[in-house]
Amino acid sequence: MGPQAEYFDLLAKGQFRIQRCEDCTGAVFYPRTHCPDCGGPLAWMEPEGTGVVYSATTVRRMPEAGGDYNVALVDLSEGVRLMTRIVGCDPQEVRIGMPVRFSGVGPTGDTVLYRPEAQQ
Repeated sequence: MGPQAEYFDLLAKGQFRIQRCEDCTGAVFYPRTHCPDCGGPLAWMEPEGTGVVYSATTVRRMPEAGGDYNVALVDLSEGVRLMTRIVGCDPQEVRIGMPVRFSGVGPTGDTVLYRPEAQQ
């Protein structure tokens, strides 16, 4: 199983993991076979769970289609950036620089969710 398949398999089990290089200790995301900085081997690790919104947008949908939602880029405290959704607030309330915390894996098992830090 390749690293991307393993990542989605972990998400389907409700586990969010990123990789860390065993040689240079740098965090790595998106899943890869070797460290992009030094070429070292990678191991899965559980991130701290905190981050800051780097960028966000609101996707508009009709209410009968589930209503509006946001898509955000979040810089994790480990130093990597990932695409996610911020839950627990109106999509229009998500702001650049907003502190967020890991909330769980989405109901379809393929999305990582974060919520505003103040709501923990």
